[in-house]
Amino acid sequence: MKRGAKLGQHFLKAKWAARALAYAVRIAHGDTVLEIGPGKGALTRELLAIAKDVSAKVVAIEKDEALVALLNEKFANEIKSGKLIVVAGDIRDINQGETLKSQRSLLDWQNYVVAANIPYYITGEIIRKFLTAEAQPRAMALLVQKEVAKRVISNKESLLSLSVKAYGAPKIVMKVPRGNFSPAPNVDSAILLVENISRKFFSNISEELFFKVLHAGFKSKRKFLLNNLSGTFEKENAARAFAECNINPKARAEDVPLEKWGCLAQTLATRV
Repeated sequence: MKRGAKLGQHFLKAKWAARALAYAVRIAHGDTVLEIGPGKGALTRELLAIAKDVSAKVVAIEKDEALVALLNEKFANEIKSGKLIVVAGDIRDINQGETLKSQRSLLDWQNYVVAANIPYYITGEIIRKFLTAEAQPRAMALLVQKEVAKRVISNKESLLSLSVKAYGAPKIVMKVPRGNFSPAPNVDSAILLVENISRKFFSNISEELFFKVLHAGFKSKRKFLLNNLSGTFEKENAARAFAECNINPKARAEDVPLEKWGCLAQTLATRV
């Protein structure tokens, strides 16, 4: 088994795709670019090329020790100059809250963006980790499974799409066919960009209650949204919230846009 394959990695080998992802995240002056799972460094090289022109730096976190050694050798000059820091570890184990309190962090967690070609099986976990982080990135550009990217931007809503749209503006930058990876996956990929990340949507809405409403609403896709919510909230209160938010009582969860979900959370908050 090839190294990387055991971790679910499909190494990006197309320079055009790596360059497109690097430009998509729009690295600004003084930024820190957090690269997750740099692998053999195809994306790392493109990120460094942009970072050099805007006085930014790249922090690459790689779990595979053999790949860490490869990166240290390949980018020895960039590491020596301080433009690149290679960290051996699993991004999922990094507790941002602890590093913020201790100030012992390679990232300043204030002006940073995320760029990554991540294993498909941890896509949702990575997206959730950074969108809900105490200090959020300004933007994320991720190479993900094409169907997942399409679900995120779809008007046919899902738990995933609404969870992303509540924090930022997602869009597909471009599709990347499977032949541009080694080993080639069984599906095509796409560059998913989430920008303008913030908590503005939650300025008047409880984050906790919003997601409680969201999870209750998607409990059963076959049922009307009102029936789903009635299982968690009193049916009378849910019906009044629907009326106040101008939502069809026969609407299904996938048909309700983000703003209406926000209205439901606000209205139900007064009746919890």
